[in-house]
Amino acid sequence: MENSFTKIRQGYQTFRQKYALGDQSVMQYLSYYGQQPQIMIVACCDSRVDPALILQCDPGDLFVVRNVANIVPPYEKDEAHHGTSAALEFGVRFLEVKHLILLGHSQCGGIQALLSHDHSNKNDFITNWVSLIKTHDTTYCRPDDYAKLALNQSYQNCLTFPWINNKVKEKKLLIHLWFFDIKMGQIFTYSETQNQYQPLDSDNWADITPK
Repeated sequence: MENSFTKIRQGYQTFRQKYALGDQSVMQYLSYYGQQPQIMIVACCDSRVDPALILQCDPGDLFVVRNVANIVPPYEKDEAHHGTSAALEFGVRFLEVKHLILLGHSQCGGIQALLSHDHSNKNDFITNWVSLIKTHDTTYCRPDDYAKLALNQSYQNCLTFPWINNKVKEKKLLIHLWFFDIKMGQIFTYSETQNQYQPLDSDNWADITPK
């Protein structure tokens, strides 16, 4: 544990040297002009799936919200607390991002909790949260396959937000479904025309959003 803490302290010093010190520092620029990211990502909390690291982005490049199993809940305008929905509203309505990436991944603990029929391990919030993903017959469904199905459901939930739906219809916002394979260290993107996930490193960066 101490080695890990030493590592992040050293990392902080590296960050300061690269981004914060000097007259042309990135952080001074972002402080003066504010953030203007064109890309928002909904990702999982999993420590192995850091969008900024995977995509090698600098501060200010991405607007990111992370939750267990990278779920987009349906639009529910009530008095409850909606952290992910609030982040979506800020990114889409106020920052006016052009791309919304739903980033799922392999070996997702949230998906495995959803598919598990063992209810002996009680928790306060996880089971209720992942239940937003509507399960069907999962007898023959591998967790990674179901994680991809969950991405499609999150996409459909995105369209229940009126200001997301309108921007998609007006072609002011593109929604992408990406799946990160941890073992391979590779992103796969959903292609509507092929109805399957394809490696992102092929010529498909402008992947089409699913219906």
